[in-house]
Order: sequence, then structure tokens, then C-alpha cells
Amino acid sequence: MEKSCTLLVHFDKGTPAIANEIREALEGNDVPAKIDAMKKAVMLLLNGETLPQLFITIVRYVLPSEDHTIQKLLLLYLEIIDKTDAKGRVLPEMILICQNLRNNLQHPNEYIRGVTLRFLCRLNETEIIEPLIPSVLQNLEHRHPFIRRNAILAVMSIYKLPHGEQLLVDAPEMIEKVLSTEQDQSAKRNAFLMLFTCAQDHAVNYLLTHVDRVLEWGELLQMVVLELIRKVCRTNRREKGKYIKIIISLLNAPSTTVVFECAGTLVSLSSAPTAIRAAANTYCQLLLSQSDHNVKLIVLDQLNELKSSHRDIMVDLIMDVLRAISSPNLDIRRKTLDIVLELITPQNINEVILTLKKEVVKTQGGELEKNGEYRQILIQAIHSCAIKFPEVASTVVHMLMDFLGDSNVGSAVDVVIFVREIIETNPKLRVSIITRLLDTFYQIRAARVCSCALWIIGEYCLSLSEVESGIATIKQCLGELPFYSVSEEGEDTDSSKKAQQVNSIAVSSRRPAVLSDGTYATQSAASETAFSPPTLVQGSLASGNLRSLLLTGDFFLGAVVACTLTKLILRLEEVQPSKVEVNKASSQALLIMVSMLQLGQSLVLQHPIDNDSYDRIVLCIRLLCNTGDEIRKIWLQSCRQSFVKMLSEKQLQETEEIKAKAQISHAQPDDLIDFYHLKSRKGMSQLELEDEVQDDLKRATGEFIKEGDDANKLNRILQLTGFSDPVYAEAYVTVHHYDIVLDVTVINRTKETLQNLCLELATMGDLKLVDRPQNYTLAPESSKQIKANIKVSSTETGVIFGNIVYETSNVHERTVVVLNDIHVDIMDYISPAVCSDSAFRTMWAEFEWENKVAVNTVIQEEKEFLDHIIKSTNMKCLTAPSALDGECGFLAANLYAKSVFGEDALVNVSIEKQADGKLSGYIRIRSKTQGIALSLGDKITLKQKGGS
Repeated sequence: MEKSCTLLVHFDKGTPAIANEIREALEGNDVPAKIDAMKKAVMLLLNGETLPQLFITIVRYVLPSEDHTIQKLLLLYLEIIDKTDAKGRVLPEMILICQNLRNNLQHPNEYIRGVTLRFLCRLNETEIIEPLIPSVLQNLEHRHPFIRRNAILAVMSIYKLPHGEQLLVDAPEMIEKVLSTEQDQSAKRNAFLMLFTCAQDHAVNYLLTHVDRVLEWGELLQMVVLELIRKVCRTNRREKGKYIKIIISLLNAPSTTVVFECAGTLVSLSSAPTAIRAAANTYCQLLLSQSDHNVKLIVLDQLNELKSSHRDIMVDLIMDVLRAISSPNLDIRRKTLDIVLELITPQNINEVILTLKKEVVKTQGGELEKNGEYRQILIQAIHSCAIKFPEVASTVVHMLMDFLGDSNVGSAVDVVIFVREIIETNPKLRVSIITRLLDTFYQIRAARVCSCALWIIGEYCLSLSEVESGIATIKQCLGELPFYSVSEEGEDTDSSKKAQQVNSIAVSSRRPAVLSDGTYATQSAASETAFSPPTLVQGSLASGNLRSLLLTGDFFLGAVVACTLTKLILRLEEVQPSKVEVNKASSQALLIMVSMLQLGQSLVLQHPIDNDSYDRIVLCIRLLCNTGDEIRKIWLQSCRQSFVKMLSEKQLQETEEIKAKAQISHAQPDDLIDFYHLKSRKGMSQLELEDEVQDDLKRATGEFIKEGDDANKLNRILQLTGFSDPVYAEAYVTVHHYDIVLDVTVINRTKETLQNLCLELATMGDLKLVDRPQNYTLAPESSKQIKANIKVSSTETGVIFGNIVYETSNVHERTVVVLNDIHVDIMDYISPAVCSDSAFRTMWAEFEWENKVAVNTVIQEEKEFLDHIIKSTNMKCLTAPSALDGECGFLAANLYAKSVFGEDALVNVSIEKQADGKLSGYIRIRSKTQGIALSLGDKITLKQKGGS
């Protein structure tokens, strides 16, 4: 059998001590050498050495020592050594120890008495303890509290021994008497703990007798009181009411530890609104009064749990929770905003928005290094508030538009996406947003923000003045044309211009040619001419952003500029009665587009224009040269309709998710109902009545019933040996977050007794065995339940394998039965999760581990294959259902999941239908750790085939 270990000391195996050296040091008179030798002896014993020859030396030379350190080490030595023989009888030499322990218990020095009493708490041998009991009891009345508190612990541990109740018959009464007279807080706590563990009724009586004074007791004792209340209420729910009153009184205790425990206990025991409100208020006070970031995060977690179960109560405290964003820590701010955003109602939205606006303004001061990131979080929070409550958009949108030129690109992108959504959902704000956007457009520095802002200008400039302002703004930001100049060979070029040495460049003269179907094409006549180096024309200072971005080679932005100008000219045709003005604007737009094409094909820039942007700009040029009603409809209406459809789908998806969350389990129709109106209210306080009502409601809605899916349980039973093996074994595997419990049933199928039967397990992967295997004796045709714990440290597929070893009386050799392997499935550790598209793309770019799996399946429909992969991998599809509709022979979708260890798993499915009807393509998996990428890849390879 394994022995229990009460002591752990780090042991450096590099320098093993020799028993003879230790003995010599112990026999000498040098105290430091003795102390060193005792430490070595204790370490060797802890690491499996027996050192039987040392015992007598220690009895002769160490027992008489008066040095306190030596005496303490002696007690540690006695704690570790075997005090019984193989049959469990106490060794005769232990009698020598007994007398010494008795002397120690009557020693004039308080320290020696105290540590000896502490040592007795770890003794299990009744024969050694029995003669010492009178001395222990005497110490209960000692004048020094250190001795009294250890004496109480000694009494408790003796009383808990197998025959302890016979050794100390009246221990509870004795301790209760001590408790009533004791003044020392620590000793009082130990006495109450003894009653709580050994005689609960006495503890409850004492508590209820002194209920008025609980608030005056020390922190240690109050913590034990809370533990007692939890235990009593679990076993006897009817008595809950009076205990909840005690907890609520303890909420006023001076100790924050007690107050935090009280709040947690209240929430776990009661659902009464008064109790929950008291707990939530307590958490909010702790959130503001504690400076430690970890404490704040823990309290926020508790508030988050309360929010999911008691949202109506938490809504009233929203402003108290929101005050936590004053903390400089970004994690605390993020968590606080996550909680607050789910508690917003029409009544509190204005207050919340006001606070968030103030915080956004504060971030403009550059004291903190993470201001940009915090501003981004705040903008996202304001965005979601404005989507839920459109009426507040008008109060925030103009303030946020100041941040379009923010140096933190992330927050600028968030602002422009917010503006894009608000301008569509709030038609009243359209004119003011457009005016403001045109005024601040020149401040925008990021290409992504420019692209989105240009789209807004192209779609929402509707009146004549807006369209003209839009065209003028774009022209101003592009600056003077051309974008670069080529001066003749003889002339001197300005030294301020950027020069690039080119001896000869190909200049294309492009002229339109009419094709057979009536469309235009461009044909090139390349001529090679010698020029002096072409140089970029920087333009005036005011013509900032678009020009400088184009001159860095961002031609995607150039294509967006061309499309925006095209839309504005098409709209100008509708709203401008003067044809001359329209033609003038149109020719200027064409000049800008041609200039961009020339810049893209010149050698001034390191990278020429990409084909896609080139095609888009050419398309815009053709369109302005030859417009038709059908094309006008596509450009001026279809884009907006697509955007509106995207927004409505996003909203629909969010409402569906909220509905899915709201569906809670209900009880069976034939369950008993307890009508609380018929309850006797005699002698019940308002709180007790509330608590009873809430309990009945919970019972009625099935919340008390634990969901045990028996069919699912049977799926988790694995057969480990064959039916014809002499020992049959099967395991029920339970996977908790960080450990796996194997409940193995072993059945002896023979007519013989199996001796020293041992279940030996080994693991592969990031799995670690916690317990050492034990030996059992199994009677003929009997069974035994063996539990094995395995720790898991990362998300990857692991394997548990092993064998059962046993002996029989006939054969002296050990028999081995090899067990089937148990594969730990990665699916037990990952769960579907949601993240934004931008977050997915960021992670996709950052994660270094990628596993690429080629599609190989019998499934012939793209959508069906995707559903099969989602089901097999337990992941969430981030791609909107509308994007997957229709039959086009192609499908691309992103899947996302999170592991219990907080790791992210990203999957991209890209498939195509071949001419023969089969699917081909790739599934790419990315993660931060190798384990997830490989394990998910194996899982997909195994499951993707599909079919029956």
C-alpha cells in the first residue's frame, strides 16, 4: 500500500550523503553539524532510503539535545520513519519515543510544547498516542495561546482517528467549553473548526447561540463560520433562511476576504433578489476599493456570472460596474466593457454613452502607452451601443469622426466602419455626416480608412452641392496633375524632386480601338526614347493624403478613387441641369484616371500597377465615355442594396444568437409543482420568503435537476480487454478541463483468487499520470473499481496504454494482460467560438503553425461537405450563411474554435467541384501551437471521407 506523505522537501540528488557520515556527525557535540546531519537524514528518508541503523544513534545522541532546531528536526524525522512492522503492529522501540514526547508535552519551553503538539496531529498510531492524551488535555488550559491552539488541533486529529471517539469520549463538550472561555482568535478558530469537522451539531448550536456577536469575531473564525453555513445548507435546504441572515450581517465585516466569501456564499445558496442584490453590491464595492489588478479581474468574473443568471438585478448596478474602467489595466477595462455592453437598456444608455465619450476624450492625452488600443476598444463599445439604440448615434458620431485621422489605424478603421453603418441605419444624420466627412477627409492618413471613406462619399453624396463638394475634395486631396513630370534632356531638374536614374524608358501611347462587338480596347504603341530621369511632383502641402498614398504605390486606393469619381459623375448627370458642367467634371475625372494609369506604368515607382487595379480604372474610363441606363442602375443602386442586405443579415444573425441563448431547459409536464401562495408564512422574514419562492421557481423550471445524458455516458465506455481474457476490464472516461478520470472496472473471470493485481498505465503526448498504481487482491468472479487520474497540459491527441498484471497461487510468475489503447480525442478540449473577421485575419497572419490537408471525400455537394467538417471538428462557421448560398461550384469558408487552455484554432476550407462531380481543394489549419494544428489535421483526415 502507498503511504500518505505529510512532508515534502526539495532534494538535490547531486550530492548523496552517506549514512556513516551522518552517524558520525550526530554522535559529535557540534550543534550546526548535528543540524546539517539531521536535515540530510530527513531528505534521504523522503527519497526512499530506509537508514534503519540511524534510529538508535538518534535516540542516544539527539533526543537529549536542548537545541530547538534539533528538536524540531527530530520530530520531522519521527514523522517520516515507519513506526509499524509489515503486519501493522507498532515497533517495540517506539516506546522509547513515547517517554520523550510526554516530557516534551510538559516542557517548560512553550515552543517545544507547541511543535510536539503539532507533531501529534500527524501521528496515526493509537498505541503511541494513547499514553500522551492526559498531557495533551492539560495543555488545553495552558496560559500561552500558541500551545492552546496546537493542543486543540491535536485533540481534533486524535478524535478523527479510526478509534478516536473511544480515546477522547467527551472531546466535543470539552472543546465547546474551551471555545466559550477562549480569547485568542486563532485558538477560537481552531476550536470552532474542531466542532465543525467532528461534531457539527455543537458548532451549529454555538453559532446560533452567539449569532449577535458573529460580526465581532476575527476573520479566521468568520471564514470557518461561512464554511459551516455552506455545509449545513447543502444538507438541509429548509434551514437556509436563518443562515442567509447571518451571511448578510457578515457583509459588513471589516475584512475584505470575509466579505468576498460572503458574497460568493450568498450567490451559491440563494436566488432571492435581496440576497443577490446584496452580493452584487458587495462585488461592486470590492471592485472599486481594491487596487490589486488580479482581485479586480476575479471580481469581474463573479459579476459576469451574476449577469448571466440575474441580469435584471445587475442592470441597476451598471454605472457602479462601469466605474472600474478608471483602472489603467487594459484587461480590466476590456472585461468591464464586455459586462456593461450586455446590461444596456433604454433607461441607462444615455449615462453609459456619456461616460464612454468622456473616456474617449481622455485617451487623446498621451500619458499611457496603450491609449490607442484602449480608444479602439471604446470605439467598438460605442459602435455596438449605437447599433442597439440608434437614437444615441447622433450624440457620438460627430465626436468619433475626429478620430478618422488617428495614428492608431485600428481605431480609425473602427470609426469609419461605424460611420458607414450609422449613415445607412440613421437617414436623418446623412447630410451632417457627409458634410463632416468631406471637411475632415484631408486628415485621414491610412489607406484602408481612405478607401472606406471614399465609398461613403460615392454612395451617400446625393444633392448637387454634396456631389460637387465630393468631387472637389477628391481633386484637392490628389493635388495638381500630373503625378510625375518628365523634363527634356537638356534641362536641369529641381534638386528637391526625387530622382531615379533611368537611361531609357518605354512610353506607351494608348489609343482606344473599337472591337467587333462595339466595345473599346486599348492598343499600345511602345516607343523607346531617351529622357532625363522622371521625377515625382510632390504637390502642395494641402493636397496631402490621397496623393502621398498613391505615390507610395497603393493602386488599390487609386482604383477606389476612380470608382468613387465615376459614381459621383453619374450622380452629377442626374442632379446637374447644365450639360456643360457635367462634361467639364467628367473630363477632369477622366484626366485623373488616365494620370493614375500613367503613374502606374511609369518607372518612377518601384512597383508597377497591379492588373486588377488597372482593369478597374480602365473600366471606369470606358464607363464615363459611354454610360447606359443599365450600368447607371448597377453603379448607383446595386452597391447600396448589397450593403443594406449585409447589414440586415448581420442583425438577423445577432437576434438569432440572442434567441438561442434565451432558450432554457424546462421541467417535465408531470413534475410536482409547489404553490407558494399556499405556503404558511408564519415566522418567516421577507428574505426567507423570497428565497423559498425562488427555490420553487427553480424547481419548476428544472434548474435543480442535473442533466445526465445516460446514452452519452454509455458512448464513453471503452472495452480494454477481450471477453475471453481471464481478467475483463472496461473504462468509463470522463474528461474534465485539465484532467481525465478513468473509472476502470476490473472483473476476475476465473475461479481463483488473483493476488497483487495491478493496473499499470503509461501515456504518450502531453498527458501525465497522477497516481502510482496500487496492488489489489481479487476474489474469484468478483469485480473492483479502480480510478486513475491523468493530467492534461495542452490540446493535442494523446494515447493512454497499459496492462493488468497479477499473480495466482498456482503459478508464481506474474501474468500480464495487455489493454487496448485509449485515444484522448482533441474534440473534448475544443468548443465553437466567435471572433470578428478582422481578428480572424490578424490571427491567420500571426500564427506560425499551418497544416494543409487535401480534400478527399465521397461527398459531392460543397455545402454538405462543409457541414460534415463543422460537425466533425466541433467548430463554428464564421462565414455568413448568405455567402454560402447558391450553386457556383466553389466554396470558401472560415471556421473558428477555442480550446479550454485558451488556444485559438483557425480553419479555412476552400473547395471546388470538378467536371466529374468530385470535390477537390484544401483545408488549411492554423494555430499558435503545433499540437492543435497536427491533431485537428489528423481528425479531419480521419473524418473527411464521409459516407456511411
